[in-house]
Amino acid sequence: MGIAISRRAREFIQRKGGAVTVRLSPRHGCCGGMASLAVADAVAPDDPSRYRRIEQDGLTLFIAPELADEGLIVDLEGWGIFRHLYVDGAPLSR
Repeated sequence: MGIAISRRAREFIQRKGGAVTVRLSPRHGCCGGMASLAVADAVAPDDPSRYRRIEQDGLTLFIAPELADEGLIVDLEGWGIFRHLYVDGAPLSR
């Protein structure tokens, strides 16, 4: 299973070279604790062997194995030079 990528995000990724890396990124709280959040970067990873590689919609996706089957969505938000990719969960099916 791949990851859903919005049209806006796909166009952004293509302009940046056509590769996207979806990985977990640790976030630390001010009072201790940690959470790992899924993030997307419009670049290939430094070590592609640590990722599942998927060709999808003309893009090369590098997905961390623990996120590969989670039904995630990559989209784009922001304006102008402040645009960036973000990862969201798949909508719940009813």
